[in-house]
Amino acid sequence: MATSQAPGEGPVRPVSVSLHEGTIAALKARTGKRGMSAYVETLIQRQLERDRLHELIEDAETEHGSVDQAAVDAKRAILRGDAAGSADAA
Repeated sequence: MATSQAPGEGPVRPVSVSLHEGTIAALKARTGKRGMSAYVETLIQRQLERDRLHELIEDAETEHGSVDQAAVDAKRAILRGDAAGSADAA
């Protein structure tokens, strides 16, 4: 029975993907030929994390309703150190 591996775990094995030539050129320019796999692996892991986060947000909004944008903006102002926003958020 095969064990399911989490992203970034388990043995590495080659796969084939099709990319536009311009994408390949930009990838090679950024990573060099030898760094492409690691770069693509990191990008895929990051996208999987974002997809999962989006799913968690959707689940929370289904259960609790949509977030109050004014409250989000006020908390963001606190995090950024905006004194005017901090007074409203308290």
